[in-house]
Amino acid sequence: MKYVNYLRGEYTAHMSMFEALPSLFPQISTVGELLQNCIKNGGKILLCGNGGSAADSQHIAAEIVGRFKKERKGMPAIALTTDTSILTSVGNDYGYDYIFARQVEALCTPKDVLIGLTTSGNSANVVRAIEAANAMGATTIGLTGGTGGKLNALCKHNIIVPNDVTARIQEAHIFIGHSLCEIIESD
Repeated sequence: MKYVNYLRGEYTAHMSMFEALPSLFPQISTVGELLQNCIKNGGKILLCGNGGSAADSQHIAAEIVGRFKKERKGMPAIALTTDTSILTSVGNDYGYDYIFARQVEALCTPKDVLIGLTTSGNSANVVRAIEAANAMGATTIGLTGGTGGKLNALCKHNIIVPNDVTARIQEAHIFIGHSLCEIIESD
């Protein structure tokens, strides 16, 4: 019973953050349609992030490749966070800031979409990946929080969760990711 008041406070903060999300629904819908069209036109979705955002990248990619709610053919998505040999070799040879950009150079095409997850919008390796995708003409999406950081100026669409607490932003990111998966599958 020691943590009941703490949990009430966290729950209240969580619910408050979710009450602010409807303002993002038009942007989430637009991005979902963009992802649908990417796949319809032979493109793929690439995702990257660090820590919890790396896990969310993998989670969203798995829902797209496997299935979310609907039985269907697998769709192309790649989490750039999963290959430890690439991550460690690129990190060693070029630096940690390039672990995603190098993969974007190798795997991304102008028909593709790169989604960068970073709660601050300023993670150097995500920023460099977005820059690399932009340089090749791919579409770039940010999932951020707070002010949106550097991704505001770099992404075609930056979905900014209106909160400054990392845990709240990540809770919203997985809701947004699930929503995008549902939109992708709906067609």
